[in-house]
Amino acid sequence: MKRRIATYVALLCLACAPGLWAQQAASTPNDNAQLRQEVEQLKKTLAELEQRLEAQEKKAEPTAQPAPATATTTTPATESTSTTADLQAQVKELDERVQKTEMHTALDRLNFSGDYRYEVHSIFEQIPAHYDGMQLQNALVRTVFCFNNGALGCNPMLPLNAPAGAQGMGATTFINSSGNNYALYQQFLSNVTYSGLQTAVAGFKQMFGPVGFAAFQQGLLQQIGVTAAAKYQNQALQTNRLRLNFNAKMTDNFSFSGRLSMYKVFGDSTGVQVFNGQPNTVNMDGTTATVPNSDILRVERAYFDWTNIAGSPLYLSIGRRPSTEGPPLNLRQDEPRGGTPLATLIDYQFDGITVGYHFGEKTTVRACYGVGYDSGFGNGTLANGQSNGLSDTHFIGGNLDLWNTEKTLLQVTIARAFDVTDGFDGLTVFTTNPLTGETGLPPAVLRFTPTKNLGAIDLAGVVFQQHRGRFDLFGSVNWSGLRPINVTGPFGGLGSDPFSTPVNHDGYMLYAGARYDFPNDRTKAGFEFNHGSKYWFNFAQAQDDIILPKTSVRGNVYEAYITHRINPHFIAKADYIHYDAQWSGSGWDVGAPEKLSGTPQVLGFPTFNTANKFALSMIARF
Repeated sequence: MKRRIATYVALLCLACAPGLWAQQAASTPNDNAQLRQEVEQLKKTLAELEQRLEAQEKKAEPTAQPAPATATTTTPATESTSTTADLQAQVKELDERVQKTEMHTALDRLNFSGDYRYEVHSIFEQIPAHYDGMQLQNALVRTVFCFNNGALGCNPMLPLNAPAGAQGMGATTFINSSGNNYALYQQFLSNVTYSGLQTAVAGFKQMFGPVGFAAFQQGLLQQIGVTAAAKYQNQALQTNRLRLNFNAKMTDNFSFSGRLSMYKVFGDSTGVQVFNGQPNTVNMDGTTATVPNSDILRVERAYFDWTNIAGSPLYLSIGRRPSTEGPPLNLRQDEPRGGTPLATLIDYQFDGITVGYHFGEKTTVRACYGVGYDSGFGNGTLANGQSNGLSDTHFIGGNLDLWNTEKTLLQVTIARAFDVTDGFDGLTVFTTNPLTGETGLPPAVLRFTPTKNLGAIDLAGVVFQQHRGRFDLFGSVNWSGLRPINVTGPFGGLGSDPFSTPVNHDGYMLYAGARYDFPNDRTKAGFEFNHGSKYWFNFAQAQDDIILPKTSVRGNVYEAYITHRINPHFIAKADYIHYDAQWSGSGWDVGAPEKLSGTPQVLGFPTFNTANKFALSMIARF
């Protein structure tokens, strides 16, 4: 009996060994199921052995002879008990190993990684002499107020520099009339609309004629005067950025990816900035996780991928898209490609759908769709069943990886934005009313909501990137087209100022750079240059440049940087960017660009013509 039980145990161990080895080699659901079956079979066999052992013991009881009680003698019952205990211990051990393996397999479905970055910036800006556009708007509103109230004696037909006389109040004193009639002026302000101002301006143009209206405008500019040139600096702007990546592979062709991000300035978690005229000072859907915001973890990315549909190279991806940190801007961060579209055109978070097809290992074609603005939600129109009269803003485009290998990337991105509005839903703090130009607004957080559909925007670009020896080289050519309808709002139309007639405009941007990998394979140094034309525009508001997205600049930008891997997971970086903005409105699709050098021009909000940014950062990746 002893030999028979030992033989059974040996056979069972040999039967279980391949399953155990397979489980240790690869923790897959099939292996776990097989191992579980083997354990259950082992339990059944053990139960059968116990039953047979018990039967044998009962048969042996009548004829059993007492054996001398010596230290070296073991009875059959003792041997059976020992063997049974060993088998039970083995089953328990196997059961525990299965449970641990199943738990490990479940956890392995979620892969976590991330990075933390500390960065300190020194910023120096030069703002040129200019006419304050908000003051000009306010002067116009006060003039309309005076003209609409005949009892005040306003007569805009008088020469603009004429004093008050027998014919009525001179135009130079229109502005003062509002202050002298404060209550009446406040009542007027409560009823001011952009369409009303448009009607008044059209009346002035008809009344004065082209030459007279130009003189009228000059008179208003004389009243507000030139704002002197100024300098701005922030010697130590410190930021924290935390990003948590996670992904799960549910089946061979179905997976999920996500990223949570927290990005804040030291000492500020308000989540909303005071609007300063730059496009990245409005907290909107496309910038919540990539422009300093607050200590809140926000969903930057969340999407699923369904690949090899019906056994073909076709795939589908839906969710909050990986649309930031695309090529070639990832090089300066010493990171792999982080986004699908060219970052020179689209560096902006959005929700959408991608359908792609792999033509072999090196070529992929993607059709993309996204939403920038939904006119039917969050705008106070659902309760009364009314529409705000706006259409949704949709994006349609294509991303073509024509040739993508470890050393070479040739990519083309094309896109069109339909029914673009005068801004997207967002939060900000206005200290000046953009409609009336009135200052002294309380520092309250306001929800900005678009008021007009302005037209369409077309984008197209190509990048060629190659690794040669110790160099990474790239060049990119990009084009934008503003295709407006005859509509303007308080901020203007596509490429045009308020109260003007929009026309088509085209812009371009050239971008080139090189990065050298030192022989120690830990240090890299790079230099980049980009130039944007007068009417250049891209959707890059989420670009991580603090001052202004560098690829949005209408002018020249120079950047030099060096990165050093202290260890494989810890990187130090020093960076310098010089901005030479030649035209106003960088990063904006609304408003007419104005020259930032020479004769002072009207600027809706102050903007720099030159800026320098120094940055030191340390990045821990895990």
